[in-house]
Amino acid sequence: MAESKNNIVTHGLSGKVGDLLVFSQRNGKTIVSKVPKERTGELSDKQKAHKLRFQKAVLYAKYVLNDPAKKELYEAKADNSIGMSTYNVAVADLLNAPDIEEINLSGYAGNPGDIIKITATDDFGVVAVNLKIENSDGTLVEQGTAVNNGAEWIYTATTLNPDLTGDKITVTASDAPANLTEESKIA
Repeated sequence: MAESKNNIVTHGLSGKVGDLLVFSQRNGKTIVSKVPKERTGELSDKQKAHKLRFQKAVLYAKYVLNDPAKKELYEAKADNSIGMSTYNVAVADLLNAPDIEEINLSGYAGNPGDIIKITATDDFGVVAVNLKIENSDGTLVEQGTAVNNGAEWIYTATTLNPDLTGDKITVTASDAPANLTEESKIA
C-alpha cells in the first residue's frame, strides 16, 4: 500500500481504477493499493468463525455509535490523528477479550475475610471479575464478585474452607461487549 503526498493529480481521489489500483482516503491522506483478489473456494471453519466474530464486532460498533453514553466513553479512547476512530475502538474492544494476568492467593488461607487479588486488563476496560472456589472433589465452597480497587480486583472470602488441598479457584473477567476470559488456579 502506498501513500500519495501532496500530489495534485491524486489528491482526494477515491475508488477503483481498472483492475489495478484502488484509491482511498484516510485521515486526509490519499492511499493507493492493489485491487484485492476475488476469493475462490470455500472458507474453512476457522475462517467462517473469524468472519462471524468480525461481523459481531461491526454490529457492536454500530450499536456503540448509536448510544450517546457508550459513544462518549469510546470517543475518549479514539485518536483520529492516527486513524483510530470511535468505531475502530469499539470494533477492537469486541475483538479483544480481557487478560487475567495474575491470581494472587497469598492472602487466602481459607478463612472468612481473607482476600484473593486478581490482576485483569483489557484494551478498553474490564467491567467485572467473578471468582468461584471449589474443593478438590468439585463441590462449591463459595462464589462471588471481586471489587475493583483501581490497580487490581479484590475478592473477600465469606466462607470457612479449612482444607485448601487441591481446591480450584476459577476467575472470570468480562469487558463492555461481554467478552469472557476464564482462568483457574489450584490452591
